[in-house]
This record gives sequence, C-alpha cells and structure tokens, in this order.
Amino acid sequence: MPESLQSKTSAADGPLALTSPLIKLETFLPYRLSVLANVTSNAIAAAYEDRFGLTIPEWRVIAVLMRHPGLSAREVAEKSRMDAVAVSRAVNRLLRAGRLRRAVAADDRRRSILQVSAAGAAVYRGVAPIALEFERSLLDTLTNDERAALDRLLGVLTQRAEVLSVDLRAPKKAARGPRARRLQTGRDPAR
Repeated sequence: MPESLQSKTSAADGPLALTSPLIKLETFLPYRLSVLANVTSNAIAAAYEDRFGLTIPEWRVIAVLMRHPGLSAREVAEKSRMDAVAVSRAVNRLLRAGRLRRAVAADDRRRSILQVSAAGAAVYRGVAPIALEFERSLLDTLTNDERAALDRLLGVLTQRAEVLSVDLRAPKKAARGPRARRLQTGRDPAR
C-alpha cells in the first residue's frame, strides 16, 4: 500500500470514522505537486502582481500566447490545462488592458484568435527574466543528473495522468482477462 494511504476503520475513531483509506497528504503525490506549483507560482506572482497589476491566470495566458501565438481562448485553456472560465476572464481583462488583440481566424470566420499586443509583450519581457531566474535558483539545488531525471519523470507522470484522466471520465466497462489488462496498463501480463 502506498505510504500516502492509511486505513481508518475503527469504531473507536468516533462518528467521523472512515471505512475507506485516509489520504496522508504529506506523501500524496498530487497534493505535493499542487503545493510545489502553488509555491512556485505565488513566488513569481509576487514579483509581477504589483509591478504590472497582473494575476497568475493573466500571466499564464500571456506566456502561452507568446510561445503559441494565434490560439483561441479554448486552445489556451487546453494547452495550459487551466480552467476555461479562468482563461476567459483573464483574456477579457487582458483585452481591456490592451495587452492582447483578438482577430477572426482567416480559415474559419467563426473562430477568434488571440495575439499578444506590444503592451503585453512589454509585460512578458519584464516578467520572463524573473520567472527564469526563479526556475534557475530552484533547480540549482539539483545535480545535472537529478534535473534530467526530474524532467524525464515529469514527462512520464504527465503522460500517465493524461491517460488516467481520460479513463476516469470514460464509462467503465467490465473488461477482463490478459488482453484487457494489457490495454489498460500497456503491459503484457504474460511477459
């Protein structure tokens, strides 16, 4: 059993006793990754919130569009894994502030695309060095081998989480047997 799970089934635990495992947050990977992401985002945000009046979602939208210009708001949400409502609000604030421009896509007049304006690019040029310096300082605690391992493991975990996310949303089918296990895990149980 993973260290992040503890069984709580005793009636002596009182009226709130659980009959399912209790998540031990200190070792629960999704919680730990969320805390790390929040600490990192908040630290960088402290540097740009006052100076540029920018929220974390607004910064993320600008950063995504600087890397991938011409996306729709929906595509920004997909690429950043941000909530679509948060992206929509951030986009609207950035448009009002003149930091983004919206245009109609040439290939589909029903689709609007977003570009970072000159004002938004100036914000990006002010924030990006701060974000990169924070990343450098954070990663300085790791050796080159540890950095490479972290990068590889984050890729593996992200890919697996995406598969599991789809699986959790799909209706469950009572598939059994070696072929079903091979399809579910990507491994052949006979090997």
